[in-house]
Amino acid sequence: MIEPSLFYQSLCEKGLDFFTGVPDSLLQTLCACLSERAGRNYVIAANEGNAVGIAAGHYLATGSPGVVFLQNSGIGNAVNPLLSLADPLVYRIPMLLLIGWRGEPGTQDEPQHKKQGLVTVSLLESMGIPVRILDANWEDALQDAAKHMQNGGISALLIRKGTFSEYPFQPVPCSFSMTREHALSVILSCLSPEDFVVSTTGKTSRELFELRQAAGQGHGQDFLTVGSMGHASSIALGLSLASFKNIYCIDGDGAFLMHMGACAVNGCTGGDNFKYIVLNNGCHESVGGQKTVGFRIHMEDILEGCGFAVCRAETETQLRQGMKHLAKQKAALVVYIRPGSRADLGRPTSTPEENKHCFMEAIQA
Repeated sequence: MIEPSLFYQSLCEKGLDFFTGVPDSLLQTLCACLSERAGRNYVIAANEGNAVGIAAGHYLATGSPGVVFLQNSGIGNAVNPLLSLADPLVYRIPMLLLIGWRGEPGTQDEPQHKKQGLVTVSLLESMGIPVRILDANWEDALQDAAKHMQNGGISALLIRKGTFSEYPFQPVPCSFSMTREHALSVILSCLSPEDFVVSTTGKTSRELFELRQAAGQGHGQDFLTVGSMGHASSIALGLSLASFKNIYCIDGDGAFLMHMGACAVNGCTGGDNFKYIVLNNGCHESVGGQKTVGFRIHMEDILEGCGFAVCRAETETQLRQGMKHLAKQKAALVVYIRPGSRADLGRPTSTPEENKHCFMEAIQA
């Protein structure tokens, strides 16, 4: 295993001391190190394309390449600025990509990572980005990447599970009373049998599945968005426009921030059957608990400006009142919760395709 502090020190010695990106569980301990040591030179971006732009701006101001960290599922968000901005055929802006290799062939991972894991290497190579796996020869890999960047190139290093050793992590301080699972249980208790749910990726969908299971309920009313982070609300909008059923989208603050422009379209286009809930715990909890800016922005004002009737909840009583507010109109509810989940939290036992068929059968009935 690579000690994160040694890796960070080696990067800095090569002039790579600015870091931006979207956290991944395979980079969790490295991000903990960067958060403690890099100070203002460590920026958690809204999405991976956003991070490429930030790194490009840093290079333009300093002449030093930035380091962009991401999960391989986020390469799609980064393709546009990588090819139309940073590529040697355009502005020739060097940068180093540190990519968590989820769904690596031959390993066990969640279903949403299977395809991305298979095509990660070929996708990067088709973009003209040399890629190398970070392993015991990591110092050589860094040296080769630095040499490539001297000529304005973009280099990528793939990170496997267990690449980095442990590093102490400071969780997001929070005084809110409800956990996400508690809030979800209250939300479900307020829904009618005719209401449908679209839940965001990560632990939200996992907890929703287990809550339905524990209550002896079916899963036909829920679309579990296991991948495509940030797009659950767009899926919900499409459903609401094609159906008269009430569609409740349950999002997270990280997903809300990732494609926040969708809120403007949702608010201006959705009808009274579109209901939007953001569970805000101020962090990317599903990949390690790294901070978002969820507690630093006025999320309610943003949603109101996008055309929603908005309310806020911090307690169970307020949440139940907020659910009544949602039932009457096109509205948004921001629920402030504390990070934390059960250590024995499982994963959906149905496949994504089984979930799709079950959901389609129920909503088209």
